[in-house]
Amino acid sequence: MSAEHDHSHHEHQHHGDHSGHSGDGGHEHHRQGKVSWGMAASATLHCLTGCAIGEVLGMVIGTALGWGNLATIVLAVALAFVFGYALTMRGVLRAGVGFKQALKVALAADTVSIIVMEIIDNGVMLVVPGAMEAGLTSGLFWGALAFALFVAFLLTTPVNKWLIGRGAGHAVVHAYHH
Repeated sequence: MSAEHDHSHHEHQHHGDHSGHSGDGGHEHHRQGKVSWGMAASATLHCLTGCAIGEVLGMVIGTALGWGNLATIVLAVALAFVFGYALTMRGVLRAGVGFKQALKVALAADTVSIIVMEIIDNGVMLVVPGAMEAGLTSGLFWGALAFALFVAFLLTTPVNKWLIGRGAGHAVVHAYHH
């Protein structure tokens, strides 16, 4: 067996025996079918946790350094992706998956959710008058940021419900939590 084939085989070992599964090539068990709002909210809350850590850190750093809106938002978005992916990877790595495969799982599980969440929460921050300029000691800044994350949670939950129902998004991660 070549090293490349052995590596590929190892990456797919976690799937186990698919004999007896019907439907789409043995991946029927990854489909969630009817997805509850609770499941979608849980996936969104997981995503929101990573996004919020990165978002808050980026907003704090950018605001503390006196950066403009664009630079602050770019930093906040970049950190939201880093922390969002890192939280997902942590659980997948704990399941015994290698780093490269864990990264692939995190990218598949979280990318759409993080994009939607970031567009919404940064959009809210930009439309709340004075929020971006308010400064770290201002209740307006923190109130607007909390409101922005809340709105992002509300609007991203249906997206995650739709994704999970199609075997995408956080449904990809559930294969590693058995």
